[in-house]
Amino acid sequence: MEKKTYLDVTQEAGKEFFTKKSEGSVVMLNLLKFREFADYSKSPELAPTNKISGKEAYQLYMKHTLHFLKSAGSEVIYQGKSHSFLIGPEDEKWDVVLLVKHKSAAKFLEFASDKGYLAGAGHRTAALEDSRLLPIEKGF
Repeated sequence: MEKKTYLDVTQEAGKEFFTKKSEGSVVMLNLLKFREFADYSKSPELAPTNKISGKEAYQLYMKHTLHFLKSAGSEVIYQGKSHSFLIGPEDEKWDVVLLVKHKSAAKFLEFASDKGYLAGAGHRTAALEDSRLLPIEKGF
């Protein structure tokens, strides 16, 4: 049986997130697993002339994306290498952990639906083998 991967938000998850009445900032926890080689089959117009790694494609994505994040008032608050869980599934390994703070869910939606941002988002799809995106709000 092939392992299920997650690269895009589902309609149900998106609806739940955006119809929930959250207040204040939201931090997005990104867990990222890179492909060995980037796969630009879904956005060939973005493909570099030479074959590149998933990590290199993600670096192109971030270079493209940072301007749009800042324009929406968002910021990368942490980025670091990751390996195996200390507590968690042994078969689940991530290359990078990224925390991005957005002023609100509405500001995140503004960022995520910006046409300029979307024009380069194919670098992310090309880069990633698997991912997780977990919205985190203040409180307990």
